[in-house]
Amino acid sequence: MAPEEPRRLHTSVLPGTGKTPRKARKARAKAAAQRRKNDAAERKAARDAQARLEREEARNTHYLPRSGEPGPAALRTPMRFRARPHQDTSAALRGAYPFLAEGGIGTNGVLIGQDMYSGGSFVFDAFELYRQGVITAPNMTIAGIVGAGKSALIKSLYTRSVAFGRKVYLPCDPKGEHSAIAEAIGGKAIQLAHGSGARLNPLDEGHRPAGTPDETWRQMLSARRRDLLGALAAVVLERHLTALEHTAIDLALQETVRDADVPILPMVVDRILDPRPDRDGDITAEDGREVGHALRRLVSGDLSGLFDGPSTVRFDPSLPMMSLDMSQVVENASLVSVLMTCASAWMEASLLDPSAGKRLVVYDEAWRVISEPALLRRMDSQWRMSRHLGISNVLIFHKISDLETVGDQGTAMRALANSLLANAEIRVIYRQASDQLSSAATALGLTGTEQSLLPGLGIGQGLWRIKDHAYLVQHQLHPDELEMFDTRSRLM
Repeated sequence: MAPEEPRRLHTSVLPGTGKTPRKARKARAKAAAQRRKNDAAERKAARDAQARLEREEARNTHYLPRSGEPGPAALRTPMRFRARPHQDTSAALRGAYPFLAEGGIGTNGVLIGQDMYSGGSFVFDAFELYRQGVITAPNMTIAGIVGAGKSALIKSLYTRSVAFGRKVYLPCDPKGEHSAIAEAIGGKAIQLAHGSGARLNPLDEGHRPAGTPDETWRQMLSARRRDLLGALAAVVLERHLTALEHTAIDLALQETVRDADVPILPMVVDRILDPRPDRDGDITAEDGREVGHALRRLVSGDLSGLFDGPSTVRFDPSLPMMSLDMSQVVENASLVSVLMTCASAWMEASLLDPSAGKRLVVYDEAWRVISEPALLRRMDSQWRMSRHLGISNVLIFHKISDLETVGDQGTAMRALANSLLANAEIRVIYRQASDQLSSAATALGLTGTEQSLLPGLGIGQGLWRIKDHAYLVQHQLHPDELEMFDTRSRLM
């Protein structure tokens, strides 16, 4: 029922005064109050009606839940994220936001040092990273200028890894700085030099993988000897061998193995230079003349004394570490190449043993190795088969541009050298000279920030690129390690 309309009051004015009587004034005020009350009641009724409509509409409307929708539309919420701004010092914020630096690569492995960004420990093991799927192959490269600390890094890496059951092979130690370390950790360093009494027979049987059948082993041994003789001849001749030269080596090797219990290189040379008529009568002394004289250099020429008899040293793959010290012959480039070729064949025999465990194969001063085509091809094969062989190859050189000195642009040699870097997803870069920054950044895919760090790195500080992750690490040494690994004492 609508409220009753107030009646109009007819007021009169007192004669002669011009004033409204008091009773009339009270009646008018009462009527105004009633009107205001009625207006308020109408507004309240309108608001209540509107509220009822809104509640009814809300009940019939579907809203997103606070926690978001389930299923494919999950994580959607009706509320926008609103963060209140806060300003503070970096000393306070580093405690409030501790996850601004890289989280690291785990705790399984050997301690390298300290992550300079997070302040935490940096632990590394290539085989563990491969097991976790972080990398696809456990190969590694280390580059840095002289005195940056790369030698100390690799020494501490392999000595600490021995405690975890890893074995270490160094097929070439050009400065002899790893020999004392090998002896200290229970390994062996073989010094090959004229007058050292050490002799290496390229035709030794070498290590036989466990469980290899006799016939398979004979075929493997024959192929390895034949390949090694061909590689030695190619190194000395500095060219590829012809088909006739390969045949001459093969026939001479077969006769030598058939007639001698311990075949040695002089026997093969004699048969190449003075061949017996084969069943077809096709091979003559002229066919193998050049390759015979090339191998003769290892028997009675300027490279003699190290390969012309039975071995007096043995490559023992069961030891924690084996190192070939070539510091006494480092000035003879041809002899170093020949020794490296023999060492590679030695090492390959043990690498093929699946029961030998995980091994680190370290190539120090790698620029010497990659300059030889035969050695470079062997290295490339080992790097590609590292997962199958259970090895982690480590290539150490001064600067990335060392790879550009291998062969001419566009040649197979240059492609093989670049493939070594491409097949290494673990890359440690120590301080680089300013003129090397551009080539290093291009070859390694460094960002602008990472490139700017390289010239200012201190001793033992390195940029570790592990696939798509980057870490700035300070290598730390124990005082005993520092004394043993020091390579600067001669200049002090």
